[in-house]
Amino acid sequence: MTKPACPKCDATEATKSGIVGGRQRYKCKNCGYHFSVDKVGREVSSYYVIKALQLYVEGVSYREIERVLGVSHVSVMNWVKKYGVRAPRQTDYHPTHKILTQKELADFFQNPQNLKGAGLMVTELGDKYMMIRWERFKEG
Repeated sequence: MTKPACPKCDATEATKSGIVGGRQRYKCKNCGYHFSVDKVGREVSSYYVIKALQLYVEGVSYREIERVLGVSHVSVMNWVKKYGVRAPRQTDYHPTHKILTQKELADFFQNPQNLKGAGLMVTELGDKYMMIRWERFKEG
């Protein structure tokens, strides 16, 4: 196993120096600097981060975003916090969404009744499309 390079002096001579926060800590033999290795994990494509934030701003819940994109709702919460995204307060409307193929989307837009009196957004989602539609909450 190769030892990691020191981030301060780039030397590759380091000794193990304990574990901090579940990560191996090293001490550089050259300059004496203590450092930890980078976190190993799966990096999520920026495409999914952007889509998740768009959906959040549109009023889609964390759990719904998780189901649609296949990304953990906790990751979505962390991205919202990291990028300081704030969704506007929505009291009169709630979003509903459908995943459609290109043909289904074209058929939907052929019917003029589908386009009346509703807020509607369509976004690409891989090889399909997500349609978000806003509907008023029913009173009573």
